[in-house]
Amino acid sequence: MSVDPEPKHRNETRHERLDRQLMELLQGFRVAVTGVQVLFAFLLTVPFSAGFDRVDRSGKVLFYVALFGAALASICFIAPVFQHRILFRLGQKPLLIRRANRFGIYGAFALAISITASATLIVETLAAEDASDAAAVATAAVVLALCSWTWFIQPYLTRMKANGRAADDGDDDGEDDDEGR
Repeated sequence: MSVDPEPKHRNETRHERLDRQLMELLQGFRVAVTGVQVLFAFLLTVPFSAGFDRVDRSGKVLFYVALFGAALASICFIAPVFQHRILFRLGQKPLLIRRANRFGIYGAFALAISITASATLIVETLAAEDASDAAAVATAAVVLALCSWTWFIQPYLTRMKANGRAADDGDDDGEDDDEGR
């Protein structure tokens, strides 16, 4: 994948840019919240399934971490929609975009924790007893590393590179900030 070295400025008004940014954020949340809801629903059924009584103390801690992580992610991903409805037509779109962006990042952190804990719980429960600890630690490390890299580190590095390029060009006016800060 190549990166276009020349930033293209959109021919849009500030109002149009805010509308676009909000719609892009909300569309991203629609995708994320579906995954969170599936995970959360699965976690809500786990204690009622056969065999949950065999889950040991560390497995139950992992379950609670996964459950509360999914609940927090759900809250974070859904919050911007309700705030938009309550603050509709009050001229608060820049505030809503900044909040939605923060909620999205917090929700992604919570989701990463929930996915990591869920996958680790499953591996710990299914792995042979003598390999359970090593398999659980390896699962947690790999899942957390993948979430960290793809969701946070890689975009952060890209952002730092883009900010450096903009500063080098003397073109950092902040007018086309798609991140919704």
